[in-house]
Amino acid sequence: QVQLVESGGGLVQAGSSLSLSCAASGITFSRHSMGWFRQAPGKEREFVGGINWSGRMVDYADSVKGRFTMSRDNAKNTVYLQMNSLKPEDTAVYYCAADPSYRSLRFGGKNVAYWGKGTLVTVPS
Repeated sequence: QVQLVESGGGLVQAGSSLSLSCAASGITFSRHSMGWFRQAPGKEREFVGGINWSGRMVDYADSVKGRFTMSRDNAKNTVYLQMNSLKPEDTAVYYCAADPSYRSLRFGGKNVAYWGKGTLVTVPS
């Protein structure tokens, strides 16, 4: 059974930092691209960042470039999202995702192979 379990969400002030983690089980982690997506209230789920199996290729949405950093530890089956300079518009439920194909992860939308249940990040205005 595949499980992606996010952790690290919470309530933080604008301008501060937060680190999310996603622990994967039930998949060969090193053979999967990993991604972070988010869904704000009343909005569609959107891509935040993606990282390929080796960690050498990382891609970000324009809205978070320069503020968010993704990394992965294949020995720990975990992917991370370091979020700095948080803004109220970063408020959302953040979801971890996995797919054997980076292209499918990045552009597959709801067809991405595996999803976590999400963790809430709240940045009050």
